[in-house]
Amino acid sequence: MSNELSTIDFTKSSDGLVPAVIQDAKTSVVLMLGYMNKDAFDKTQAEGKVTFFSRSKQRLWTKGETSDNFLFVKEILADCDGDTILIKAEPAGPTCHTGDDTCFGEKNNGNTRIGEAAFLNYLQKDIIRDRKLNPSDDSYTSSLFKRGVNKIAQKVGEEAVEVVIEAKDNDDGLFKGEVSDLLFHLLVLLEQKNIDLDEVISVLRSRHS
Repeated sequence: MSNELSTIDFTKSSDGLVPAVIQDAKTSVVLMLGYMNKDAFDKTQAEGKVTFFSRSKQRLWTKGETSDNFLFVKEILADCDGDTILIKAEPAGPTCHTGDDTCFGEKNNGNTRIGEAAFLNYLQKDIIRDRKLNPSDDSYTSSLFKRGVNKIAQKVGEEAVEVVIEAKDNDDGLFKGEVSDLLFHLLVLLEQKNIDLDEVISVLRSRHS
C-alpha cells in the first residue's frame, strides 16, 4: 500500500466505513458512490475490481458480481483527511442497476466537454504508449516510433501545413480531419519525447493563472 493510501482511517466512523467515489478513468465522469470497510478496500486492491461493503446486505459486495458489469480499478487515491476514497475505474458496462451509465442518470459516452478532453490523455497514455512499448508490424504508430524522432517531427510539420491549407477553404469536415491528424502526430511526438500531455497543459495553466 502506498503511503498516501495508508492514511485511510477506517476508524473515524463507528461502522468502520468510508465513502468511495467511483470515477471513469477515461472520461472523468462520476459513476457512483459506495462504502468500503478495510476488508472491502483490501479485496479491491488485491483483485483489481471495485468491492464495497453493502450496508443493506451486511457483507462484501463486488460491483458486477451478478451482472458482470465490473469496475476495473485503474487508480486509487485518498483525500487529504484520509476519510474518503477516489477510485478511477474502467466500467465493463452500465454502472447503475437501472441500466443507466451512472447512478446519477448521466450519460458516459464521451460527449461531455470533460470527457472529450480526457480522451486525448487516454489516446496518448493507453493507445499510443502501448504501440510504443508493444510494437506491431501492422501498426502505423509503431512504425513512426521505429523511424525515430526526426520522422515523427517531420510528420507533425507536414500535418501543420495541411491544417493551414484547409483553414483557407470552407470545408469544415476536411479542416477538422486535418486538425485531428495534427493532434494525433503531436501526441506521438510527445510520447517519443517522454512528455505527458498533462505537462503541456500545466504550462498552459501557468500562463493563465
